[in-house]
Amino acid sequence: MDSIIKIGFWEKAFKSLRLALAKVGLAEDEWGYSDFHEDLTKGDTKELVKQIQNCLEMRGGEVSARARATNLGHIYLRLSSLGRKTFLKILATEFRIDSDVIQEKLDGLTKVNDSVSREMWESSLREALIPPRVKLLRQFNGLPDGVKFLVDMRGDLLDWSRDDVELGFLEQDLKSLLFSWFDIGFLELEQITWSAPASLLEKLIDYEAVHEIKGWSDIKSRLAPDRRCFAFFHPKMPDEPLIFVWVALVNGMATSIQQLLSGSSSMEASDELYDTAIFYSISNAQKGLTGINFGNFLIKRVVDKLTHEFSGLKNFSTLSPMPGFLDWLRGGDKGILQLLEITQIETLKTLGLDEDIGKKFVSYLTNENLFVESKVYEKLRPILTRLSYHYIVNAKRPSGTALDSVAHFHLNNGARVEQINWGADISEKGVRQSAGLMVNYRYVLEEIESNHEIYQSGMDINVSSKVKNILGN
Repeated sequence: MDSIIKIGFWEKAFKSLRLALAKVGLAEDEWGYSDFHEDLTKGDTKELVKQIQNCLEMRGGEVSARARATNLGHIYLRLSSLGRKTFLKILATEFRIDSDVIQEKLDGLTKVNDSVSREMWESSLREALIPPRVKLLRQFNGLPDGVKFLVDMRGDLLDWSRDDVELGFLEQDLKSLLFSWFDIGFLELEQITWSAPASLLEKLIDYEAVHEIKGWSDIKSRLAPDRRCFAFFHPKMPDEPLIFVWVALVNGMATSIQQLLSGSSSMEASDELYDTAIFYSISNAQKGLTGINFGNFLIKRVVDKLTHEFSGLKNFSTLSPMPGFLDWLRGGDKGILQLLEITQIETLKTLGLDEDIGKKFVSYLTNENLFVESKVYEKLRPILTRLSYHYIVNAKRPSGTALDSVAHFHLNNGARVEQINWGADISEKGVRQSAGLMVNYRYVLEEIESNHEIYQSGMDINVSSKVKNILGN
């Protein structure tokens, strides 16, 4: 459906451009309109190269230039996956930097002595270092909905660039452009309420990446008076959230996502009712903006907004999943036993889980209903809790940052590890990912900057006294 909407926009753009072209006496065949096979046949590729060249030459006035760029966008959106990959491959290989021109500029630069001539040659060299494909991408930026078009184009590139070096260079070119266009200074933070357009609420349902939204009653509950949703928007994409966060206003630390999702109130929120804001879901909505980080700014801006609205709020925390915990456990084998106390190892032996512990333990955790069988539940609880703290605090990537992606996000933003909660997410996904465990990362306002710097330096991870006691620190 999304592709139909996108193509619909370009159809409207076509109609308006045809009218404008008729007024200036420019025929469609002069600005390159052509039908292409959805997979781009050999004959199509030659015509496509010609049309891209015409677009880059910028012949004619603004109307014809916009028409050519619109036509190329229209062509791209109507292609199949194979056709789009071919389109991008042509852009990557046929419209890169001309090394002969670069050498000519460098030779000229070495021969000048006066400062004015040097400035001129340096300016000429800078211009030559911009690949023609980047100039074409900039033309798309000038079109209505052109920024969204480029964001989605990079989303396509991310699928293919891992296995194709040339497409990887094009992806990096596009990322650099988007990085400058999506500077935090250009973004607008907006609160989304139940009165928002249905089309926007539907996008929240579609883009939610952490806790599935099951329908309209579900999203209405998440937008209740004691709940908040905030999102970043870009002026050139006013109907598209870039990243959004769900917040619950509660008393004390939230320890169960099921209770949080089902326990909203119809009472109007006020200062006296709540002392804690829980960030329980953050979703990046645009695949094409992967690697362009808004999350750290989002948390800080939302905290600032909430403290102005509710002066009684004293605590800011998350209730976060541990998406990599069981994968880490599965690969740990005998190393896991070294993290446990002797009595805990004996418990595993009684359950037959001390041999090939990684695979057996994970299989047991994901197949048995631990939250019903109370005896097994109580036996495994201290073991899993201890292992989960080791995972969050001590499991690292080669770079020295936290292995868990969610932990890395919040620790890098300046949070500390507050506590891990048993039975916090007993959904199928929650049990499959982390045996139902979830983490509270707490944002202590006066510690955020120092925590961020300590984490970035690789020196340490700030944790609560409770965590220190469990780990024996």
